[in-house]
Amino acid sequence: MRCLFLSAAILSGTFAWAQGDFSEVWSPICTIGTTAEEGCKDIRAREILDATEPAWRAIGRVNFASRDQRSHCTGVLVADDLVLTAAHCLYNSSRKTWIPASSIRFAGGYQRGEAAAFSVVKSYRLHPDQAADSGFNDRAELDWAVLELAEPIGQSLGHFGIGNSDAQAGTVAGYAGLRPHVLSRTNNCPLRRLADGLLLAICPVMMGDSGAPLLVDTPSGPKVAGILSRVAATPQGIAALFVSSERFAVFE
Repeated sequence: MRCLFLSAAILSGTFAWAQGDFSEVWSPICTIGTTAEEGCKDIRAREILDATEPAWRAIGRVNFASRDQRSHCTGVLVADDLVLTAAHCLYNSSRKTWIPASSIRFAGGYQRGEAAAFSVVKSYRLHPDQAADSGFNDRAELDWAVLELAEPIGQSLGHFGIGNSDAQAGTVAGYAGLRPHVLSRTNNCPLRRLADGLLLAICPVMMGDSGAPLLVDTPSGPKVAGILSRVAATPQGIAALFVSSERFAVFE
């Protein structure tokens, strides 16, 4: 029943985007200012990291603002000037348009109002089926974006490599909406491989974590095996859907 329920959740579209304003779909997971909602306890229990320390300072907040939208996602440096995040973070759904690169900032190693390094975004790259002159394609396997920074801050902050998505478990480090000013990490979450290069896990993540790296251990250290796309409340806990590394076109 568990697998059937999770599969049904994907097919019925009950997964929610992990960025934007809170709405009823978020209340079963965690709403800012509450302590009793299902899911808040697990998110609060995440380990708070020192975002100024290697290698955590290579993770940061992707900040963007417009006249009718101001919010954040999580991003991870994968080269000196490239940041990986979720494509839906860059789409203004109320205006039905993509947010211009000039309105996006990456704050690497962000912690309590300060960043270890900061850069504006010069441009960004999407999957070819996410045409910049058209609306957002909500197929989960297309939900990735590569930000090109104006400044190569990865030279000082470092960056993560791209890892194999065949791992059995991984941890997520991001800026959850409940604690948007600190970087926090989940425990290892068992992974299940789905079709189309997607990974599924029961993992305490939420709004603000969108685009956060799914990190897996390798002999050469942690690497990015996927990024968070969307979540759903289930009887087993918070179900998280990740775009696996095999879908990325980071260096093309």
